[in-house]
Amino acid sequence: MAKYSLRIKKSARKELQSIATKADRRRIVKRIQSLADNPRPPGALKLSGLERYRLRQGRYRILYTIEDTVLIVHVIKIGDRKDIYRSK
Repeated sequence: MAKYSLRIKKSARKELQSIATKADRRRIVKRIQSLADNPRPPGALKLSGLERYRLRQGRYRILYTIEDTVLIVHVIKIGDRKDIYRSK
């Protein structure tokens, strides 16, 4: 299988930096990097009504889209599970 490129929105990078513990940040980064090899890993769910997927990492969620034609994964949002789905 071909390797996907990873793109992370600037706002998602800021959300990642605002996560309290370094260990949580490290686990989230590792999980995002694994999306390059398999953008639809076990446990990833497609969100209804949107062309987005969500992936769990502990109490945090990673929202992303996949462009299969050009092999790109766009990380859109990273955050705590209680806040991630609320729009601002």
